[in-house]
This record gives sequence, structure tokens and C-alpha cells, in this order.
Amino acid sequence: MEPIVTYQERCRRCYSCVRTCPVKAIKVDQGFAEIIYDRCIGCGNCLHCPQNAKVVVDRMVRTQELLTSGATVVAVLGCSFPAFFHAITPGQLAAGLKSLGFSEVHEGAYGARMIAGSYHEALHKADRPLISSHCPAVVDLIERHYPKLIPNLIGIVSPMIAMGRFIKGVLGEDTKVVYVSTCIAAKFEVQSAESAGAIDVVLTYQEIDKLFKSRGISPSSLNEAVFDGIDPGFGRLFTLTGGPLKVFGIEPDFLDTEIVTAQGESHTTGIIKDLAAGRIAPTFADLRFCNGGCVDGPARDVDLNHFYKRKLLVSYNNNSKPYSPAPHYDSTAILPDLRRSYSEKSLKLPVPGKDDIKRILQSINKYSQVDELNCRACGYNSCRELAVAVFQGLADIEMCLPHNMQQIKEDRGRLMQKYELVRRELDRQMGDDPIVGEDQGIKEVLELIRQVGPTPTTVLIRGETGTGKELTARAIHRLSLRNDKPLVTVNCTTITDSLLESELFGHKKGAFTGAIAEKKGLFEEADGGTIFLDEIGDITPKLQAELLRLLDLGEVRPVGGTVAKKVQVRLIAATNKDLEQGVREGWFREDLYYRLNVFNIHLPPLRSRVDSIPALAQHFLDKSRKKLNKNIIGIEERAVLAMQHYPWPGNIREMQNIIERSAVLAKDGVIRLDSLPTIFSDTYERCAGDEVSRRRVSFKAERELHVGKTEKNLIARYLEEAGGNVAKAARLANIPRRTFYRLLGKHDIKVVRGD
Repeated sequence: MEPIVTYQERCRRCYSCVRTCPVKAIKVDQGFAEIIYDRCIGCGNCLHCPQNAKVVVDRMVRTQELLTSGATVVAVLGCSFPAFFHAITPGQLAAGLKSLGFSEVHEGAYGARMIAGSYHEALHKADRPLISSHCPAVVDLIERHYPKLIPNLIGIVSPMIAMGRFIKGVLGEDTKVVYVSTCIAAKFEVQSAESAGAIDVVLTYQEIDKLFKSRGISPSSLNEAVFDGIDPGFGRLFTLTGGPLKVFGIEPDFLDTEIVTAQGESHTTGIIKDLAAGRIAPTFADLRFCNGGCVDGPARDVDLNHFYKRKLLVSYNNNSKPYSPAPHYDSTAILPDLRRSYSEKSLKLPVPGKDDIKRILQSINKYSQVDELNCRACGYNSCRELAVAVFQGLADIEMCLPHNMQQIKEDRGRLMQKYELVRRELDRQMGDDPIVGEDQGIKEVLELIRQVGPTPTTVLIRGETGTGKELTARAIHRLSLRNDKPLVTVNCTTITDSLLESELFGHKKGAFTGAIAEKKGLFEEADGGTIFLDEIGDITPKLQAELLRLLDLGEVRPVGGTVAKKVQVRLIAATNKDLEQGVREGWFREDLYYRLNVFNIHLPPLRSRVDSIPALAQHFLDKSRKKLNKNIIGIEERAVLAMQHYPWPGNIREMQNIIERSAVLAKDGVIRLDSLPTIFSDTYERCAGDEVSRRRVSFKAERELHVGKTEKNLIARYLEEAGGNVAKAARLANIPRRTFYRLLGKHDIKVVRGD
């Protein structure tokens, strides 16, 4: 199992991990940043992800399995433990670990003492510049990225591996060793073939702390226990700056350039680059990758500064209690084999040519050096580095922020163009004034719309069903100063009372059964624009109170919420009910009525707009022609005359539907009287009853009128004799059932089945 994992659902394309990775061991694919373990050196920089997308794999479960397996399990504490567990004494920490089930607790600092002699001997025989190998991040850096320097690595294990081999050499190979430190690279080291088997599990200090809490163990309340093994002495200072040299018995001169010691990413990589390039050739380079040394490893206590932690370690070294080692741990114990080998582990990546880099750069609009901003937002030091990474499959061109911003700008321009085209097309279809008519009543309505449109005044539109209340509301919004903001339309009769409040005002998660997520209400959606509430006379008293509160205070409170939100919405309401009667009878609030009835527009019914019927008929004919993609020339004069004498109970909506239906039935491109429902033929017959009108009607029209009337009566009689059974009626009439259905539709006869 890899020590660090990536949670893709948390990755937000910030490229922080790419930016902080010193060896670019991060592959970005489809927006997600994954670790390339063959290039990773375990420095832990990527763990400082703002979204916590990369985390250390929890090894607590594996540790608990070892502790309950019955095997001998030994805990080894890294040199920096006093700086993390500073709130308790070292003896209490040892007691806590033994309470967890560890058989013995050792100080890993003894591993530094063990390797000191081997280092001293290696340096005495040196015939080339030597590089320390106690930092696993430095070893991985050389093996994976600077294999040229592998011969320069001292062939000696790290203090951690030395401790593992030592303990298993004394207690037996079946012993399980758990090492605890701040080092993430150590988790990688124990998985390498050269170090396998020495350490079974590597934990961070945080993981041990979690184990204490999960088991309910408070080390501060325990009596102190003694450490096992052998006193590490000055090995306790190994983690501090200059500590390895002191442990190895090296006393460098200030002016000496043969002994180089460095810690931190920039210094370490700089020295390695100089060694690889041959610019420097010191006798010994003691390198540690973490800034501040091992005491400031990735799993450190971030609340303490480096110098305070140094003080804690020095104080512990000066005041540590003497050891009383068990008989099997004595000064004559045989040292384990401390040797190790190295191998090249570099991942071979394709090398792009100049043309490849040029092609990639041009794909992100970089045609000259001036275009290469080198802003490093992608995580790479330069645009050319990014191009190389793209060629090698480590990066995407979408990582380039300036390129993305340019794309967004261009996309926005294209969207704005499309928006303007759509808006113009909608305006063309709807027209500047979509309310059609020349009668006096509609002229007065249009004048009222022009007057109230530019104001923020609340408007109440009244009229029968189908008179065009929503059309009027749209006209008001189009003339308002809010016409660049949304117009939200709500039909209060199409939503149940239980859901209407949630639709209008929104709700919080869990406010009622089915509220699985927070929902924004329509008033909030319309903020800055207009909301049209159709059939407002049908809302419940509770909603009337909430609506009055919104009109008075200008704020909405979601269902289940306690905090109100300010909104600026113009309200247009419509109703076909007598609200004054509702106030008298008590089903409509009087105070809400007066808040709504600020500006009243009454729409006349279509039966009182006879003069506008020809224009309306032509308007709906044009719409039907486009919708049906059918060539309709016009409407027969008789049909128009019948429409002018029809009462239109469904008003304009009914007229639009009848014109569309008649356009479907029209055969020769003309909507004739017989294309309309039968009732229009009856209407025409009544309105054309005087002698003058009769003389103006042709013989053919007279015949069609009487034949149609007779046909309707016959069909109705057959249907009545059949008890409403269409199939039986068709048999009685001796005509096909499909023809009978067509005649029923032609004469607008409703089928009512008998009992």
C-alpha cells in the first residue's frame, strides 16, 4: 500500500501539490493530481494541500492487529519525540505505549550511535566525495533523479533500519518493530527492497496520539516507565542542526570546505546539483531534506517553532535518566549488519524536441517569448517546463491560467453574441408590443402599461381566465428598469399548498420530509427582477401572511430557517376572483388586498373586443403558420364574422387554440367556417338571419350550412340510440367508426356513455 493517497473528489485544480513538489512527481490527468510513486521521494510537501486531497495512509489498524496478534511488538521512538509529546514526560510516554500493548519501548537515537562507527570508518577510507544516507528522502532523490551520484552515497543504513535490525537480532526475527517519527519518507523507505523486513510499521506521532485517544489512555495520568534497550547518549541530538556531525565525532572548522552540512529542500537540492555538475567536491556532505532537520519533519508539531523544539531536545538530553538495560541489551551486544546497497530507480521519460515544445506552446497561445509569462500558476517554473511536462504526460495544457482566462474571455464573447441573437429573435417573435388589438378597452390597458412599466410599483392585474394577464405582466416587465433581470412566473393554482410556500420562499435541509437539500426560493431567484404571481386569490391565509411580510419588510425567510434574507423584487399579481368579496367573506386578508391593489389594470373579456377579433385572428394565424410549418393563406370572412358574434368564454386562450386546431384541419390554405367547431356555424346562422345578410350569402354557403346542421343532428341521434357507444352508433349509421369519430370532432359533439 502506498504511504500517501489522493482523494480525487477533494482535488480542486489548485496545483498546490505540483507547485511544492521539488521533483515534480505529480501527474495531472483530467484535472486530478496523482502522485507518481516511481518519482516520489517522500518529502511530504504535497500533504500541505489546501483541500486535504492528499493524506498519509492510516496505519493504526495494522498496528492494532500486531498488538493483538500475540507476537512481541516493540516501539521505537524517533529522536524528536520530546518536541511532540512535550506535555508529558518521556517516562509517561513509555508507560502509555506499554499500556497500548508494546512489549518494549526504545529510543531510536541509539540507531544513530550504532552507525557512527561505520561512518567514521567510511570517511577515513574515502576516495571520492561521500553523501550521508541517513535521510531516506535524500537517498530517494539520488536514486530516482540523480543516479550519477549513487556511488557517492555511503553504503550504511539509516538509524531507523539499524534499530530494526538490532532489535530483531536480539529478540528474534519474529519480533515486530513499530517505528514512530515525524518522517514520511521513512514510510517509503521500509517498502524498499534494501530495507525490507527491518521495520514492520512506521507511524507518525499523530497516529500514536490517536491510538491513545481511541483506547482511552491518558499518558499524563500514568506513572513513569523506563525505556528499554541501550542508552543512546549523544545520539539524542542527532535530529538537531549539526547533530549528525557531533554523533559521528566530526568537529568541522568554520573555514573548512571539505565537510558540508545542509538541511532544507533548497540547500539540499542545490548541493546535489552542484555535486552532479562537478562544481564542488567536498570530502563529506551531510544532507537532510527537511527544513530544520528531522525535528521539523512533515509530521511535526506545527504549533511550536524550531528553536523551542531544539530547547526541548537539548533539555531532555541534559536531564535524561540513566538506563538499566536488560541482560540481553548490554554494551557487548553484537552490532547488526549496517551495510546497504543502492540502485538506479529513475523513471525514464520521453524527451521532447524543439518542434514538440513549440507546438505545445502555440496550443496555449504562446507564439513568442513575450507570450511566455512564466507566472507559475500551473506549478511549473516556466511555460517551457510546463510544455515539457505536457509532452511527457505529466500535465495538461488546461493547467495554464493565462490560457484559461483567454479561453474564458473568448467563450464569454461567443456566449454574449449568442445571447444577443437569441434576445433579438425573441423580441422579433414577441414584438415590441405583443398585446394585439385596436379596440378602446385594450388601448386603455396599453396606456396604463406604458405609465406603470418604468416604476417599481406593485401591480394587480384583474380579468377573466384567458384574457392575457401573463402577457400583460411580461409587457410591464419589458418596459421596467429591471428588464435585464429575470421575470419569474408562478401559477399559484398549479402547486399544492404544502409545496407553494417552499417554492416561493425556499427551505432548509431537513425542514420537512423530502427536503434532502437546501433550496433557494423563487423570490430569492427573482432578486433584482420581477415576480408574477398568477391566481393570487387562491393562496392560503398562511401564505397571505408571509407575502404581506415580504411586501412590508422586503425579506424572505426559508421554511425551517431562522434567518431572513433581504430581497428586492417587484411584485405583479393577477386574479380572476373578486378580492373585494373575499375581504368581506374573510378568505382574503384586507391588509394584503390594499398592499396589492396599488395600481390596478382590468383586462376586458374578448366578447367586448369585437373590433380587435380580425387582428387577433390574423395574429394567431401567423403564429400557427410558423408553428405547424403549413402554408395558411387566410381566414374566410364568414369565419371571422362568426368569431365576432361568439361569446368566447375562454377568451384569448380559447381563440388561440381554436385557430391552431382549424389551421391543422384546413385543406386548401384557408380557414373556413366548417374548419371551426360546429358551434361557430350555429353562431353564424343566427348572426346572418336578416334578409339582407341572407341575400349576400351564396347558394353553396346556404347549402353547406343546412347540410352541416342536418349532419350534426343525425350523428347526435345515432349516438343517443347507441347509448353513447361510438362503435355501435357507427354500425347503426352504416359508416366506418373512424369516419364517425371524425364527424364527432367536426361538430364538437361530446361522447357521454349511458349506464
